[in-house]
Amino acid sequence: MLGMGSVTGNILVGALLSRLGSKRCLLFIAIPHSCLWILVYFAQSVEYLYAGRLLAGICGGGMYIVHPIFLSEIADANIRGTFSAMVMLSVNVGILLGYIMGTHLSYFTIPWIVLVLPVAYFVSVLLFIKESPMHLIRTGKYTEAERSFRYYKNIKDTDNINDQHRAMEEFDNMKVVLTKGDQLKDSITIKDFCTRPALKAYGPALVLLIANQFSGLFSMVNYMSDIFAQSHSTMDPNTCTIIIGAVQILGTYVTTLLCDICGRKLLMLVSTAGVAVSLTGFGFFTQYAKDHDVTEYSWVPLLLMSMDIFLGNIGLVGCFFVSLVEIFPVKIRAKAASMAIVICSCFVFVMLNILPICMKQWGISATMWSCAGVSAFSFAYFSVFLKETKGKSMLDD
Repeated sequence: MLGMGSVTGNILVGALLSRLGSKRCLLFIAIPHSCLWILVYFAQSVEYLYAGRLLAGICGGGMYIVHPIFLSEIADANIRGTFSAMVMLSVNVGILLGYIMGTHLSYFTIPWIVLVLPVAYFVSVLLFIKESPMHLIRTGKYTEAERSFRYYKNIKDTDNINDQHRAMEEFDNMKVVLTKGDQLKDSITIKDFCTRPALKAYGPALVLLIANQFSGLFSMVNYMSDIFAQSHSTMDPNTCTIIIGAVQILGTYVTTLLCDICGRKLLMLVSTAGVAVSLTGFGFFTQYAKDHDVTEYSWVPLLLMSMDIFLGNIGLVGCFFVSLVEIFPVKIRAKAASMAIVICSCFVFVMLNILPICMKQWGISATMWSCAGVSAFSFAYFSVFLKETKGKSMLDD
């Protein structure tokens, strides 16, 4: 239901984004988020939880569309990677809190605690977030666009006149680029998806999607307790899961520090190589543990899975959205990124369903080796075909 809801949220917000703008879409996300916790609290049967899980997917799917695009449009090039990485940092903080609350709090306590968050989010967006200047320019609201641009650039009338002049030159350039073609400025045709820059972006984008999901990073987090239970480790699976949640946060936090320093490509290469090595080691350990006593080495699965999650988060997860948005040409960026994230949500649905089947049919070792193989292929592809986009202007193809 999460995967189905995610696809629904992708399509819904992707269709509304160009019409309503980022701010209204950001506000919309709070509605299904609030409703899902109300359903969880008042659940009388499992169908309530199905509906709540569907709403959770809609909320998450919508967020993964609007947040990366909105942040890329309001942030300077030198901090855009850090901003975009913070999306996954916040997600991972939420996952860790979910692990901890689910372990230590009662079922009926959690919804009322969590329900405060979407309400606070709605109020904060309403009061403090202005519409993206790019969207306002596209809709012909140039005065509002200038106010928004000055707000996000922190330009005040009392600032140095030369600094103001340079900033407004950037605004004028943005306006020229986004309005060239005049009446045709908003029309996107099939030909726009077949230009040379667009065609060059599809290969890396597809491999990004495959690596992000079929390396198993997201689906393993959902089944982490089951994975540790099958790993022949004697450590408590719930404790291991909470530790993994903390490692996730550390990985995405490192991304916020390094993304705009080291660049996207280097982090992707380190990430894919690290995931391949970690999962290969995990597979060998579980295979060896079938026929040998590994009680004194029960910490090894936790170490290997921690390496996998940490290294996966510094690139494949932390840099995923910023890389996906930056590789597409400016004219089709919002549409292409939206369609790519819809495909990603379909992959989420597939992986959440097939991972437990693979572990049952193939065994945990072969499943880990398969995910390692996907990561190794992605490493080879990225090393040759992935272009560095650090510092790229969002007005460039």
